[in-house]
Amino acid sequence: MVKESSSSSSSSPDEEADINDLLEESDTQIDQYRGIDAAAEQRPTFDVESLRSRIRRSLKLNLTKKQSIVIFLPIVIILIYLSTDFSNYFSVEVPNSVFRSNTLTGRSHESDLQALYLLRKQESDLFSIWNHTLSNSSTIEDVKSAVFRQVSLNRQIQNALLSPHKSGNVELGGSSDGFFAGGSCRKIDQKLNGRRTIQWKPRPDKFLFAICLSGQMSNHLICLEKHMFFAALLKRVLVIPSHSFDYHYSRIIDIDRINTCLGRNVVVSFEEFWKKDKNRKKHHHVHINRFICYFSKPEPCYVDKEHIAKLKALGVTIGGKLDSPWEEDIAKPSNKTAEEVETNFRSDNDVIAIGDVFYANVEREWVMQPGGPVAHKCKTLIEPNRLILLTAQRFIQTFLGKNYISLHFRRHGFLKFCNAKNPSCFYPIPQAANCITRLIEKVKAPVLYLSTDAAESETGLLQSLLILNGKTVPLVKRPARDSAEKWDALLYRHGLEGDSQVEAMLDKTICAMSSVFIGASGSTFTEDILRLRKDWGTASECDEYLCAKEQPNFVADHE
Repeated sequence: MVKESSSSSSSSPDEEADINDLLEESDTQIDQYRGIDAAAEQRPTFDVESLRSRIRRSLKLNLTKKQSIVIFLPIVIILIYLSTDFSNYFSVEVPNSVFRSNTLTGRSHESDLQALYLLRKQESDLFSIWNHTLSNSSTIEDVKSAVFRQVSLNRQIQNALLSPHKSGNVELGGSSDGFFAGGSCRKIDQKLNGRRTIQWKPRPDKFLFAICLSGQMSNHLICLEKHMFFAALLKRVLVIPSHSFDYHYSRIIDIDRINTCLGRNVVVSFEEFWKKDKNRKKHHHVHINRFICYFSKPEPCYVDKEHIAKLKALGVTIGGKLDSPWEEDIAKPSNKTAEEVETNFRSDNDVIAIGDVFYANVEREWVMQPGGPVAHKCKTLIEPNRLILLTAQRFIQTFLGKNYISLHFRRHGFLKFCNAKNPSCFYPIPQAANCITRLIEKVKAPVLYLSTDAAESETGLLQSLLILNGKTVPLVKRPARDSAEKWDALLYRHGLEGDSQVEAMLDKTICAMSSVFIGASGSTFTEDILRLRKDWGTASECDEYLCAKEQPNFVADHE
């Protein structure tokens, strides 16, 4: 992704004069050649004035004179050529390896093909500039951006000129195919060899109950990952909550796989812990010796009476009262170190609980690094279970193919949430469509996968506005179950069909495997997708939040 800088937004008078002189010189030459008799043969229609105007508007970069000549010279040659009949001066021989056509006749057809040949040569030259440009300054980044825009414009001109001839046996191969297939959106090298990690070696008789209550499933998964870090720091086995108290984690993630990744037992389900707990065998219940609150405000542990009642209904008793080792407010979480957590949450009790740590800000860079903070031999510890992963792969093979963009288009309940922020993160659909189309043009993806809670009226409008080069870019959503389709058969056979959390994790998996991902700013669903992309190595330089570089062009008043 090209970074914008203040140095690229304006040009010095001398540099702008170089650019204007170059363009004016081309204008003079074009006007001279236009003295040809008006009755002469008409060339194919091509709006030179419009193209010249577009160049003036889009290429006012902070370039040196040498860089200006490198960028503009090929364009000037094309402008002169497209406005002039060169048949009396020289002829251009079009190589047979570039175009094969037995049906094109007449001088206008030859001129079109000659123009295409010159455009192909310009494209090759521009890519040569791209490949040999150093990347150690913002000015060079601006040059790269300019080159990319010209290559994109070049391709559009070629398609426009070629369209009348597609009925013939014409082939248009080119050096840009690999570039547009993802060369401009390279995968990010996560440099996993430099990870900072902690060994998770728990004492077999010491346990930590994970308490995650805030938000929906994505919040709980992030909370669970932080609990793993706490358990590693405190050298305890992590107890995954029961589905009677929390979500049904075993349906969406593979708990046993976490133990396999570390080569030892570090997590246990509530049901397995119930069977093993020595207190239960003696007293017929599971006892939490100490319940420690990470946050003291607005209420201890972010736990209400309803959840306390659910724990008791499971046969879980709590010793003592809820307490917190420090003053910590969910609205303003302070930065904490690993040493502070070890000191304040250390206990000799067999079973402790800590809640809720979703908002905890402990060693953020360490926790957020690719692969997480704990040493293991897998790409990531928390990922979709095997059934969901295979179903996602089958869906991609059926509907999407290798090169697709995924979009998390959060709408339900997001209008009020975003408008409480400054700036807002809720975009009108036409504006969102423009942002998405620009990225589609850059990636050259044939389809876009849509993960959304938006109404059909909104997605229908979005689909109607996603048009590139005169063609609609299809929006693909997961269809309702059809017995004739087999991509989701695994979920159906294992009784996972219709589970909203399974479907949500399936959406995340499909998005995490895409070439490029567009997320919703402020959504933990998006953040969990970005975590998976980072850990799996699928993150792209072009991943972004929807319309990240602009504000909504219209925002409603507050209530």
